[in-house]
Amino acid sequence: MWTEDRQPDRRWCRCPQNGRLVDGMGGILGYARVSTGDQDVAGQTMRLTQAGAIKVFTDVRSGRSMDRAGLTALLDYAREGDILAVVRLDRLGRSLAELLATVAMLKTRGIAFLSLEEKIDTTSAAGELVFHVFGAIAHFERRLIAERTKDGIAAARARGKRPGRQPLDADKIAAAIKLVKAGLSPTAAARQLGLGRSTVYREVNRVGIERLPQPA
Repeated sequence: MWTEDRQPDRRWCRCPQNGRLVDGMGGILGYARVSTGDQDVAGQTMRLTQAGAIKVFTDVRSGRSMDRAGLTALLDYAREGDILAVVRLDRLGRSLAELLATVAMLKTRGIAFLSLEEKIDTTSAAGELVFHVFGAIAHFERRLIAERTKDGIAAARARGKRPGRQPLDADKIAAAIKLVKAGLSPTAAARQLGLGRSTVYREVNRVGIERLPQPA
């Protein structure tokens, strides 16, 4: 049960998606999250209610947890014109990329976003601009990581190193196959030649060598 500060003479209808009574105007829906059961969502809930939230959904989950039933329930309940409100940005997203993706998804559904501490409100032009800047920063970070990776590979090659998975030593593989054909187990052959056990087994299977059962 919750209270709503709306005029009594408005006409109400029931939303077919979630059965929610609507009056044609959106409301503020709060989302509060804490990481462990030792923490309390009461403080966040109070601030969201004071900010005008008509209903607050909560989760007690770490930021890394993918299972956030409270957020899922909020998104199921929300309708076009609503505002999803949080106390801080990190309550909604575990990373800048996830935060941007979530806000973009809200925008496609006609749902705005409000963060109290950062004073970001996407119903305003300033709030929209902030998220455009965030998006540009995330794109810059991705490009910077790609460039650093490319530079690192080029530097390694300049030093004579070959980045990535090293090619198998053909001579060692041939020697391992000969040892297995002579009756040595793939494990023993791998140990003697300094090869990986799985590598020798894979090559033995590839050439179709039938191994004799090892004595008990």
